[in-house]
Amino acid sequence: MRRLALAFVPLLGMSLSACAAKPMRTGGPLPPQLQTCQADAAQAAIGASATPERVEQIRQQTHSRIARVLHPGQMVTMEFNGERVDIRVDAQGTVVAVGCG
Repeated sequence: MRRLALAFVPLLGMSLSACAAKPMRTGGPLPPQLQTCQADAAQAAIGASATPERVEQIRQQTHSRIARVLHPGQMVTMEFNGERVDIRVDAQGTVVAVGCG
């Protein structure tokens, strides 16, 4: 039984090493971000209701891959994504701002 247990020790080490995290970047410039979002193209949507159809229209107009609707008081991540359009709405669901991020 002991030999069998010792045979599995290397396998355990290999399986745990597969879960190791990638090393952190420690210096140098950040890789360039892809900036496809063009928020100026959808400024006419301000004041309109943020229906699913309107959100999709804004996404297409801004050439974004992702559309994110942000409601008042909603917690959001702060990382910048140049392929994402942020559509800020008020409590009634009316578009108040369109920006990239």
